[in-house]
Amino acid sequence: MSRPTFLWYIPNTVQAGHRGDDAVAGYGSLDHSTDLALTAEKHGWEGALIGTGWGRPDTFTVATAIAARTTRFRPLAAIRPGYWRPAHFAGAAATLDHLSGGRLLVNIVSGQDNLAAYGDVEGDQAQRYARTKEFMRLVRRLWTEENVTFEGEHFQVTNSTVAPRPLGSGPRLYFGGASPAAERVAATEADVQLFWGEPLDGIADRVERLRKLTNDLDRDLPELEFGLRITTVVRDTTEEAWRDAEARVAEMAAQSSASHDRTLDQHRGPAVGQQRLHDLAERGDVLDSCLYTAPGRYGGGGAGTTWLVGSADEVSAALLKYAELGISHFVLSDTPYKRETARVGDALISRLREAITP
Repeated sequence: MSRPTFLWYIPNTVQAGHRGDDAVAGYGSLDHSTDLALTAEKHGWEGALIGTGWGRPDTFTVATAIAARTTRFRPLAAIRPGYWRPAHFAGAAATLDHLSGGRLLVNIVSGQDNLAAYGDVEGDQAQRYARTKEFMRLVRRLWTEENVTFEGEHFQVTNSTVAPRPLGSGPRLYFGGASPAAERVAATEADVQLFWGEPLDGIADRVERLRKLTNDLDRDLPELEFGLRITTVVRDTTEEAWRDAEARVAEMAAQSSASHDRTLDQHRGPAVGQQRLHDLAERGDVLDSCLYTAPGRYGGGGAGTTWLVGSADEVSAALLKYAELGISHFVLSDTPYKRETARVGDALISRLREAITP
């Protein structure tokens, strides 16, 4: 297994209180985001995911600003084909990677967004992932080759050379998606396939399927690696962790009941990965040892749909079970972000790294 990577999450929004975060003064400012990044550095995290979406601060600008104010922090910047053209993105990413000493990581996102607001269009799933595949392949060529000419179905460049060059072969590309079309893209184009917080049996099936796909599709990149994006509620004792988690879900349920618009069915969408998470709640509130599915009933989305809940020993044991399946990249979070950056980092990273590192 490769050396494990531990990343946190920095909310990329100017609206205070993301997922129950502390609504502090200056929320979403550069000082606020930098403070979170420096806290992550101090408590063992290698970097953090910075999310994307139209109507939020531009992710790449935020990542660049944070990188300039830190020394080791690695931004995992989420970006979208369509919002970016491949040559434009390849040049911007190569520049940031060069200026930061090779610290940039990239998360390629193909899920839904307000595409029309920035002039993009939504094709069907096959078209969307075909475009993503072409984008990823072309960006890699632009990072590693000179005078690139490419005439694809979705993108074209002529005699294109990126300067300055990124370090090595360029930033690592993380990628999510659970549909068959998404998995075929991951199998041939991604460095790291990110999973949401599914039970162990579901992750095991997907790892096996993706490994088979890399062989069937003649992958020509280094071996595909796997990551887990999940919320972790870690406390000193089991009882304290579950008390806090259940109280938070009770508050979410009360808000859902009051608003009448945050039910499970209304949060179901076309994204296969999110659908899989919501369906877990029908199997029970707690799966495996400590995977809590109840948040998904009351509006939890993405990494907030399922939580690992327990003491440091229990949550680290649960994460080690994922590591045994091949997970080597962990993107964790909980709120309030600053407090939990320190708590979870101090509680989990050293013991996990010691247990996982070959």
